[in-house]
Amino acid sequence: MASDRPAETEGRIRLHKQLESRYASTRRDVVVYLPPEYDAAAKTRYPVMYMQDGQNLFDPATGFAGNEWSADAVADDLIRKGRVTPLIVVGIYNGGARRISEYTPTRNARLRKGGKAANYTAMLVREVKPLMDSTYRTLKSVGSTGIGGSSLGGLLALTAGLAEPRVFGRLAVMSPSVWWDGRAILGIVESWKGTKRPQIWLDMGTNEGASPQAMIQDSRSLRDALVSKGWSEGEDLQYREVRAAQHNEHAWGARLGQVLEYLFPAR
Repeated sequence: MASDRPAETEGRIRLHKQLESRYASTRRDVVVYLPPEYDAAAKTRYPVMYMQDGQNLFDPATGFAGNEWSADAVADDLIRKGRVTPLIVVGIYNGGARRISEYTPTRNARLRKGGKAANYTAMLVREVKPLMDSTYRTLKSVGSTGIGGSSLGGLLALTAGLAEPRVFGRLAVMSPSVWWDGRAILGIVESWKGTKRPQIWLDMGTNEGASPQAMIQDSRSLRDALVSKGWSEGEDLQYREVRAAQHNEHAWGARLGQVLEYLFPAR
């Protein structure tokens, strides 16, 4: 299918097709957004945000049900206004039928799936990130490297950030699926023994799913678990309940700008 991306960013969206992995069970497409100044600023290096469900970020032709985040337009606008530091956004396509298993940290016995997040995280850390660092002018430090996602992708972003705090220093945990496997993520946070805490954006819409109040309560429980481990709301933890926001690409794209401003503010 032809791309429906805006012509303005078409030349700055690069697609790496069918990357092989020792850790994932299928080959994976990776799409890369480069900031407006990238080609002109030949010596400048940039922070990187690694986003899950990459096919939904930039192009309705590949997005879920024809929907996208318009992440390229959001980033372009904020960079040009001087509100976000120029950055590279890397979108890793999900594994289709394997998405649930790859994005979850534990196996759900009732659903008979899940628990491959460690393998997926290894793919990001040991294969995708080295490829991006060798192909593009990236800043490689933990403070310049973020990971994000929504729904199960938000759950993955948090579990990967907790597992690899020396790789990912900034986490975008949007509408996370706290419900997975009896809210197993709460136990993972409570048992976390790390000392280097990544900066976290955590949010939930007030109109998500069939039981919005349960989703809000889950997100509050996750916030409280993080605070109990030393995160400080308003400092290295930003928690938002987004009024009337639903569980879809439009809602996530609509608040992506706030996420980027918090995690990658203009220098």
